Formats: sequence, C-alpha cells, structure tokens
Amino acid sequence: MRSSRMITTAVAVVAGVLCSALFGVVTAPEAHAHSQVVSSDPDDGARVESSPARATVTFNEPLQEAFAVLTVVGPDGNYWQDGDAVVDGPRLSVGLRELGPTGTYTLNYRVTSADGHPVDGQRSFELTVAGSGTPGPVADTAADSGDDGPPLWPFIVVAVLVLVGGLGVVVVLSRRSGRSV
Repeated sequence: MRSSRMITTAVAVVAGVLCSALFGVVTAPEAHAHSQVVSSDPDDGARVESSPARATVTFNEPLQEAFAVLTVVGPDGNYWQDGDAVVDGPRLSVGLRELGPTGTYTLNYRVTSADGHPVDGQRSFELTVAGSGTPGPVADTAADSGDDGPPLWPFIVVAVLVLVGGLGVVVVLSRRSGRSV
C-alpha cells in the first residue's frame, strides 16, 4: 500500500511540474529586450514637400554595424536610397536620391541589436510635391517582408512529449519497484 501511495505522489508531482512548465511556455509574453525604434527622420507618417538628403532611424541603444540594412522604397516600387546604410551608435542612416513621384516612401530597416538579435521593421513618410529625381532599381518586396519569429507549435510538441515521457518513466519505475517488493 505504501508503494502505490508513493507512485501516486510521484506521478502527481511529475504531472504538476510538467503542466506548470507547459502553461508557462504557452502563456509567456513576448520579450522586448532588444533594440527598439525611438524616432526617425523624416518622422513616421510625416508629410514633406521636398526630398530630404538622408533617412535616419534612431534606436534606444547602440547597434552592431554588421548586417545593417536601410532601404527606401517609393510609391513607384523602386529603391530611392543612395549608397549603403551607415551605423553611428544608435542611429542607422542612408543617403537619399532626389525623390520623384508624390506618395508614400517606406523605410525598411534590419539591424542587429547590441545583444546580437536581429530587429526589423518599417517607417514611412509622404512626399507631397513631386521631385525630379531618378529612381534606383525595382525593389524586391519579398525581401522586405517581416518575420514574426519562430512558430510556437514545436515548443508545445516538445512539452507534450516530455510530459508523456515523464509519466511513462514513472509508470515503468513503479512496475519495477512493485515486482521487487
């Protein structure tokens, strides 16, 4: 009788720990410890009458220089940046060509935060008076699409497998201890 009570207690403890871990994985909030945008120039949603010389996105902490990208895509679907993006502490900037058609210009950024994690997103501004600039090549919009991180389902599958495996180990051990008594 003592043996069956120990088995029941062990199963309950293992099941409780595994259920708590599974609950924690499923309900855990997304971490926001990486770099975050604090401003941009032109401001996000700004309306400008003439072409700015540069586009800048400023973050809350210094960025790593490796793999930093800032592109500017116009309403015509073409690139309007001139040259490569430059990292200066928390600022990511790129020179701009003289802008052309009126409409929304989108700044697409991808940087590596100080802790080594990639951060990407978009800002935009509107040109209200047409310029005389010549666009760059057609933008590859597939490369500019965002990624929301890894899917959650593999973590849930692993948690369920650990739970089932833990219960299986408890059952096997309880049967072995029952035979030797």
